[in-house]
Amino acid sequence: MSFTVIIPARLASTRLPNKPLADLGGKPMIVRVAERAMQSGAARVIVATDHADIFAACAQNNVAVQMTRTDHPSGTDRIAEVAAALGLSDDAVIVNVQGDEPLIDPSLIAATATLISREVPMATAAHTIDDIADAFNPNVVKVVLDKSGRALYFSRATIPWHRDGFAQGREQLPTAYAPLRHIGLYAYRNAFLQAYPQLAVSPLEQIEALEQLRVLWHGVPIAVHVTPHAPAAGVDTPEDLLRVRRYFTQ
Repeated sequence: MSFTVIIPARLASTRLPNKPLADLGGKPMIVRVAERAMQSGAARVIVATDHADIFAACAQNNVAVQMTRTDHPSGTDRIAEVAAALGLSDDAVIVNVQGDEPLIDPSLIAATATLISREVPMATAAHTIDDIADAFNPNVVKVVLDKSGRALYFSRATIPWHRDGFAQGREQLPTAYAPLRHIGLYAYRNAFLQAYPQLAVSPLEQIEALEQLRVLWHGVPIAVHVTPHAPAAGVDTPEDLLRVRRYFTQ
């Protein structure tokens, strides 16, 4: 399947200012992310940004980049603008790779893209949780699937709730209990991506602070690729940045 990767990138970050431009082994983080995406087999990889410094960093490193408006409420809206400007067809597949994932697995990008069809215009990824602390951590988003591998619900709560297992205690995961952690990687059929900004915000989305619940609330299916391995963590904190810098300087 042919697909395009669009990487939204903004300089604003409360925990790590100027994060996309952070140096990782001699190249800005946003460039490292684009280089990983290029290994996925994507027909095109392009950075979508509203800041001249990010534009310049990409251009200096031969990474395709396009300026966008500054008033987008989310990265999804930003990539929709770029996809429209590229003149992509309704059936084109676009993958949204976050700009703070310099260690993202290229095969995960490709696998998520392959799930898109006219019947299922959005896809994402997940992996099995094997740590009891993650199962109860509200910052770890969980997803439950139907028999076809489509999302039934996303939540910060522990879902599905193992009634009998947790009645015995919460020190370890119950036997044969395999909750799924959501991975923040998204693929879209372009026709749906262009319609997404017009979808009304859902009450579930507001309660959980999870944007993808808007899609389910409107009755749009989301396919989920389940990978056997947890992906490398992204960069959210100064500690994360140090960890990733060590990787690129080995």
